[in-house]
Amino acid sequence: MEQRVLGKTGRAASIVGLGTWQLGADWGSVTESDALAVLRAAVESGVTFLDTADVYGDGRSERIIGRFLADNPGHDIVVATKMGRRVEQVPENYTLANFRAWTDRSRANLGVDRLDLVQLHCPPTPVYYSDAVYDALDALVAQERIAAYGVSVETCEQALAAIAHPGVATVQIIFNAFRRKPLDQVLPAATAAGVGIIVRVPLASGLLSGRYTLDTVFAANDHRNYNRHGEAFDVGETFSGVDYATGVRAAEEFAAIVAEPDAFDAPAAQPATTPRPATAAQPGATARPGATARPGATARPAATAQAATTAQAALRWVTQQPGVTTVIPGARNPEQARQNAAAAALPPLSEHALRQIEELYDKYFRAEIHSRW
Repeated sequence: MEQRVLGKTGRAASIVGLGTWQLGADWGSVTESDALAVLRAAVESGVTFLDTADVYGDGRSERIIGRFLADNPGHDIVVATKMGRRVEQVPENYTLANFRAWTDRSRANLGVDRLDLVQLHCPPTPVYYSDAVYDALDALVAQERIAAYGVSVETCEQALAAIAHPGVATVQIIFNAFRRKPLDQVLPAATAAGVGIIVRVPLASGLLSGRYTLDTVFAANDHRNYNRHGEAFDVGETFSGVDYATGVRAAEEFAAIVAEPDAFDAPAAQPATTPRPATAAQPGATARPGATARPGATARPAATAQAATTAQAALRWVTQQPGVTTVIPGARNPEQARQNAAAAALPPLSEHALRQIEELYDKYFRAEIHSRW
């Protein structure tokens, strides 16, 4: 799978990663064995970037990832976690003492001495402007509790505030075909500053899979049921903040656009050369400098435009936007993890399809949500 530099961390990350909110059982019940199977399928499919948080299942997601890492030594996986949502959301709680306690807990959960990347987990807006907060994060780096830090944001304003701080390595933001505002300023600013962009909610909580209808019923413990109107946390985290019925109609049209024969560019012709031994993660792949095959990595069939699912097309839309480093769809089972990873092998969507997708946004969503986040 293609790797991109994860902002100021200097680490390489697969363009399709894995979000692990669901492994904490916040999207319905997931057994530990099923969660480990999802992680295994993702890594075997080329994923090298995992995103979690200390609040996902109150640490369950971190602990499951920690067990996976312990059972698979010698991996080349970057794990990003998040902190800050286990206390009352007031700026006064974002202190060095709390940061030390939170990162100590995450280090224990993950079974590591130093965390690869810690992100502030959508804190109150004043936190993004606080020099004291960034000084505290710098202290964690100096103490080698963490290797790098970033932020997870709800709004583009918050993202731009963080990007302006020189110590911020990455920004995590909601971005998909139904939430396009980051294209205006955030992605260009991140590119200019060398800040990595981690995209969450790329399928609008599953709307962009094209599988949901007005009759779909979500479990009582699924946030797509209990947070549809922002009852538990920011409504933008559920279906990207779009009205569900409107989203279902738009998703049907999106599915039709990406199913058209000219939806994807023609694959580039491959030169006739003598095959060389592969040292990258996927057999037959051209190795990036210094790359080695990860233990347990296996070949997977390359995705083709003709066989692409609606969800894969939605992921490809995200990864081809300039400035995006990685996208972190979740997966409830191994097959979903494999299908998500396969989206990385698709050719880009065509200019014709991109125009139609933008028109879809203008038709259904721009007036309603573009100014909100």
